[in-house]
Amino acid sequence: MVESSVVAVVPAAGQSSRFGSRKLLADLDGAPLLQHTLVSLLDAAVARIVVVTRAGDTFDGVAALADPRVHVVVNPDPARGMFSSIQIGLAAAGGRVVLVLPADMPFVAADTVAAVVARAVTTGSVIVPAHHGRRGHPIAIPRALCDALASLDPATTLKDGLAALQQPIVLADVTDPGVLRDVDVPGDLAP
Repeated sequence: MVESSVVAVVPAAGQSSRFGSRKLLADLDGAPLLQHTLVSLLDAAVARIVVVTRAGDTFDGVAALADPRVHVVVNPDPARGMFSSIQIGLAAAGGRVVLVLPADMPFVAADTVAAVVARAVTTGSVIVPAHHGRRGHPIAIPRALCDALASLDPATTLKDGLAALQQPIVLADVTDPGVLRDVDVPGDLAP
């Protein structure tokens, strides 16, 4: 069970240019891809989820968006890149710990989310899950860093932003390969 002061930011404002279109609504085991990402966070008992979308995006069929813990905010200029969506999400997040889990990562297990959060709450550090030495998501960020990250150039990346702030990264070894699996093209949905 995850502490109640944990908020997740789910950047969902990308163009999906490599996938085609409507990637987040692509069918994955009978449900939209975005549904799986949100359920992973909800099942880990994250207190609040901020989904950052493009203006005019609709996500019909994503039942988890009706959960009262899920809030949608709009990135007015998503062409600036994913970090700009993360910044908007951080500004709306609150919480003691903020998780960042891109919307196109439906394979992360809820137990993994809970383990990353538990480590972040006990250490107060930036926690990055690693599977076989490769870094993945969700990334847990202490609330104290959110304002500094929000003030950086939106064209950067979260990784580079954390490096610019000279924040030590604590790697949490996990057995979940889902922390590395994002969906860029339709073939990425295959088991």
